[in-house]
Amino acid sequence: MDEQIKIYKSAIEALLFISEKPIVLDQLKGVFPELKPSQIHDLIKQLQEEYVNREAGMVIVEIAGGFQMLSNSHAAPYIREFYKTKTKEKLSKPALECLAIMAYKQPVGRAEVEVIRGVNSDGTIAHLLNKGLIKITGRKEVPGRPFLYGTTKEFLEYFGLKSLEDMPKMEEFTQLGVDVPKADSTPVEENTVGETQAMPEADPQEAVAVAAQEESMTQESSGQSRVERES
Repeated sequence: MDEQIKIYKSAIEALLFISEKPIVLDQLKGVFPELKPSQIHDLIKQLQEEYVNREAGMVIVEIAGGFQMLSNSHAAPYIREFYKTKTKEKLSKPALECLAIMAYKQPVGRAEVEVIRGVNSDGTIAHLLNKGLIKITGRKEVPGRPFLYGTTKEFLEYFGLKSLEDMPKMEEFTQLGVDVPKADSTPVEENTVGETQAMPEADPQEAVAVAAQEESMTQESSGQSRVERES
């Protein structure tokens, strides 16, 4: 039986290695129908511990409801040096601002995002939709019924988060000395096609996006990536 366990663990390790996205237990259950989900989970946990104990160059982490093999953070500078000629698209500052606002206030409408940022966000929201980081989650029950947006599973994968609960709390920004201004509470009227008729002045909450990017939300800072996480 011990020999069979080794075979199962080896196979799971190989699947995690070749997969570019987190693997959920249901997927592994289809590969190992003779094992219970709890048994598969225990084998993954054993692999996690083995990697940690020997300070391996790879780690197995839980992301977006599944498990994924990533490079260990201590190998980050060597990976960056090896791939120094590789080009990589990064999210722009406006995109990070919108994404942070949506992540913390979802479901949220375009007009609310624009009140907080103080600028038109049509193009930025369209870009985030195209990248699959946000999605339309419904419509707001006001005249014109504008769309409401929220983050996707791809958002969790991009930032290496197990769930939205892993995002830094607002109190942590204060502890870091980041001043997060409050948005203007003046209501924003929507016309019959969901366009903003009037947008009051408001202080952009850039600190939310910047802190989320630099301190916790991005995996680039920790170096924990599958080679280097593609945007």
